Amino acid sequence: MTEIFLLGIFSAALLACVLSGVSILFALVFGLMIFSFYAAEAGHSPRKIFSMWLEGVRPVKSILITLILIGIVTAYWRAAGVIPAIIFFTADFFSPAIILLMSFWLCGLISTLTGTAFGTAATMGIICGSMADSLGVPIWLTGGAILSGCYMGDRCSPMSTSALLVATLTGTDIFKNLVGMMKTSIVPLILSSALYLAAGIFFAGEGASAVDAKEIFSRAFEINFFVLVPAILIVVLSLFKLKVRLMMTASILACAAVAIFFQGANFFELIKIALFGFYPSDEVLAKILSGGGIFSMANVIAIVCLSSCYAGIFQATGFLNRPEKFFVRLGKKFSSFAGILIAAVLTSMIACNQTLAIMLTHRLCKKVEPRAEVFAIQIENSAVVISPLIPWSIAGVIVLMPVAAPKISILAAWYLWLIPIFSLLKKK
Repeated sequence: MTEIFLLGIFSAALLACVLSGVSILFALVFGLMIFSFYAAEAGHSPRKIFSMWLEGVRPVKSILITLILIGIVTAYWRAAGVIPAIIFFTADFFSPAIILLMSFWLCGLISTLTGTAFGTAATMGIICGSMADSLGVPIWLTGGAILSGCYMGDRCSPMSTSALLVATLTGTDIFKNLVGMMKTSIVPLILSSALYLAAGIFFAGEGASAVDAKEIFSRAFEINFFVLVPAILIVVLSLFKLKVRLMMTASILACAAVAIFFQGANFFELIKIALFGFYPSDEVLAKILSGGGIFSMANVIAIVCLSSCYAGIFQATGFLNRPEKFFVRLGKKFSSFAGILIAAVLTSMIACNQTLAIMLTHRLCKKVEPRAEVFAIQIENSAVVISPLIPWSIAGVIVLMPVAAPKISILAAWYLWLIPIFSLLKKK
């Protein structure tokens, strides 16, 4: 089967890049070449193939804009002293024993309010990451807790684009889907919370005092309640269900004002920080607070664009028609969710982003489970949570990047692991 063979070659190229430490952009370019060659062999002209690329990228334009805004927000929250101020005022209420659990739940709360994992990672994520780092908690565990929390709300928020996408694709009611998602996440939620609390207690003895971080921040920044305005804006505007891009833009403008009036920055410094990120000269401060900027997102933007081109080719050429039959047989042999789960793993590996993984899983498995309501929940419990667990997928990379957490953090994203495991073991 030509399609399965090409998918296998592409998956092998991705795996080779990951194991060798080479950028997966090489594998993505290779994949675009072989899939474009497939389209050419099917009789499509170069101009038609190029139009397929554009059709694939068009639906993710909003994601690209969001990624640019995330780059600016993560830099400005550092430069304006927003993160230092939050840590300064709240450090005394946290300890290494509870910071992992609090990171999980706080990121879960914000992602539920805003409906976005990326926006949560760029705001509450970097706050929790900086706080945990100042307490001496291992960054890979913190990254796992943040990753889990960011997708807690992204999965089951009425404002979540992934939840809306699943409801649209399956023709179901999003609010009925939310009830089903919550029911299937109760046990994973309880178990994950217990694991994060236990891990925090276990590593509590290794934690450093947060007082040192407070002292460093108070020397480098002007700390007052006005500095918290950019963060407060995110919370307040989310209650009014404003679009994420507008919320982030408002926070960016507020950060610029705070940086100029309280931190002594000027317009040209802010332009430089927006592009290249915030990197303080103080070595100790740099270890805690460096990062952000539009250019830090360049690699991720390239991944989104390249992988999205595949969707246009697959749709126009009927590339997935034959693989679809394979998953139907798989679902009959084992269970519908088992077939959908395997498809979700494969599509997440190929897509490199959550949106395309959802679309491809739906396309491959719409005949595996005929009950639309059940199918919607099964996609939510597979493609939506599996995508962040793929080391080269931007679904996880974007969340871990603001807190400088390593990719091994996906092993500590216990909530995301437990949802598909629990769904697989649970009998309908």
